[in-house]
Amino acid sequence: MKYLMLINASLDAEGNPTGCSTPEDWMLFDKSMKDAGVHVGGNSLADFTTAAAVRVDERGERIVTDGPFAESREVLGGYFVVDVPDFDVALDWAAHCPGARDGGHIVVRPLASYGD
Repeated sequence: MKYLMLINASLDAEGNPTGCSTPEDWMLFDKSMKDAGVHVGGNSLADFTTAAAVRVDERGERIVTDGPFAESREVLGGYFVVDVPDFDVALDWAAHCPGARDGGHIVVRPLASYGD
């Protein structure tokens, strides 16, 4: 079954992501998933200050605002998709992710299957 792992970093008082994971930590984690044959895909996201939120009002007008909002204490930094036998195995992979340390956390969600 495929699971999405959303990587959420904690932000400090100035709005900067916390943590001390190195690029090498991330490369090793990526390699371990590929070597295990569970890696389906994933990406880091660009600087969160480039994000925008889009809504459509009752008249069908597009409303675009900068995001994420300043009062947020975390930021979505990227994601992985893994294909593993069950939820517990997905949780094990999430626990090994560098993003789960230093105040960050990983949200694990199964991908919906519509019979494909």
